[in-house]
Amino acid sequence: MKPALVILAAGMGSRYGGLKQLDPVGPSGEALLEYSVYDALRAGFGKIIFVIRKDFENEFRQQVSSKFTGHAEMEHVYQEVDDLPDGYEQSATGREKPWGTAHAVYAARKVVDGSFGVINADDFYGRSAYEKLAEFLRKKVEGEIPSWCLVGYLLKNTLSEHGTVSRALCEIDGEGNLKKLKEHTGIKEDDNGRIHGINKGGVTCSFESDETVSMNCFGFTLEIFSIIEEGLRYFLDRQSGGGKAEIYLPEVAGEAVNSGKAQLKVLSTDEQWHGLTYKEDLRSLRGKIGQLVKFGQYPENLWTRSG
Repeated sequence: MKPALVILAAGMGSRYGGLKQLDPVGPSGEALLEYSVYDALRAGFGKIIFVIRKDFENEFRQQVSSKFTGHAEMEHVYQEVDDLPDGYEQSATGREKPWGTAHAVYAARKVVDGSFGVINADDFYGRSAYEKLAEFLRKKVEGEIPSWCLVGYLLKNTLSEHGTVSRALCEIDGEGNLKKLKEHTGIKEDDNGRIHGINKGGVTCSFESDETVSMNCFGFTLEIFSIIEEGLRYFLDRQSGGGKAEIYLPEVAGEAVNSGKAQLKVLSTDEQWHGLTYKEDLRSLRGKIGQLVKFGQYPENLWTRSG
């Protein structure tokens, strides 16, 4: 059975200043996530599941997902603030902002029936990332605990020219399994080509540039949903009022590894990541996509011929 791909497209785009899920980046008006769908279908993924918000559903369907009709099986699910485990519905009172990326994946639990990948709608991961992900998910890994994966990128290949980024650095054992994810914020290359960031303790760190980082490109089995629900309950028990705190997918996955509930293989790639973090990223991303089209990696119009 072909694995499904869950695309997290419900973000508010606060730093970007708009619905980056819908902004055109391709020469024929393609949104960034269209390249993700195109690459995923070529790599062997089946059903595509979009996690969106109801307030822009019509725009999303008209401008983006309608293009995939005849190319892919699709589902649209909603990340809603009151979609919480039983007994926790009152936690959503006064809350407007979604609960974060782990909660976004949780929204897909009713339409996923097997192993699946997860990506962000505003990240360009490159073709080989989907090939590695699909190959891993097609394998039936036997073991006492679930076997998951993430596609790891070189830090130097994931920076923005227009501001700082946050990245989770991967600590990996000798067999290629994740030991720990270490979150860092404020990561940027200085004028001398050195990369700096800030760890969770508020201490400024320097990097070598070839560290492996997670870009929210994961592969999971169905067990992730019960683990997310457990994490949500723990998270909500410690919230007061509506709040703005979020529960992030890398934290939930990392905690599952730390507690021995799952193992997570790191699949390394030297792909160049591109993304839409800041509004200024849009122009440079259009140029990079244009170059990939020029060199034949993508057709000028993604959906006029089969991938």
